[in-house]
Amino acid sequence: MLGDRGSSVVLALGLCVGLIGGALILARSLQEIRKGERFVTVKGVAERDVKADLAVWGMKVRVAGNDLAEVGRSLEATRAKVLQFLSEKGFTADEVSSQDLKVSDRQANDYGSGNMKDMLRYVVEATVLLRSKNVDKVQEVSRKTDELVRAGVVLSTKDDWQGAGPRFIFTQLNTIKPAMLAEATKSARSAAVQFAADSGSTVGSIRRASQGLFSITNRDQTAPGQGEGGGERSEDESDPNKRVRVVVTIDYFLER
Repeated sequence: MLGDRGSSVVLALGLCVGLIGGALILARSLQEIRKGERFVTVKGVAERDVKADLAVWGMKVRVAGNDLAEVGRSLEATRAKVLQFLSEKGFTADEVSSQDLKVSDRQANDYGSGNMKDMLRYVVEATVLLRSKNVDKVQEVSRKTDELVRAGVVLSTKDDWQGAGPRFIFTQLNTIKPAMLAEATKSARSAAVQFAADSGSTVGSIRRASQGLFSITNRDQTAPGQGEGGGERSEDESDPNKRVRVVVTIDYFLER
């Protein structure tokens, strides 16, 4: 009889210990849940002014006429003037190439208008492409295209959304990405520390972090482009002076 009573006491004690242990585990779990709910989301920004290191200038020439052979010769003569212009300005043959030869026959156009007979039949286009790391020289020479006009060459911008001027590109983004991300992260933590101080908390570990888009814009552009995602974005490329910008979004746990 006593043995049964002792077993019941042991069982009751075991049950109590189990209930106490479960309560402690539940309390700890609730504490962790409450802790997980205490976080702040902040953004960190880093900006850097850089100089473009590559210039790409597509100089399109366009000639029209009714005799295809004559139009072809005229195009070659015009293209030769452009090549001579670039050579005289000090650009090497490795920096210059010819591409995108296009021939259009307006009379063969099924969608031609009724006055097609009054128009020159053939239109021939070609592009002289300058690709140079001498950004300053390209910018300087691009302001002297009036010399081409005096030589009888008019650069075409038809169907060219980029215009007739050179494009200036910054190609060394990967070399500055790590430092800029570190700077943006530091900026985000400073904002989190300020928020925590105002709320009587301290900043804990990172809960979640996401990298925004690297944007490369003209330095003096009035409204620099921004975006989200992990890639990079480039806006207008008409200015060699660029501004690189990145935004990171970070969640920090808050601790009392």
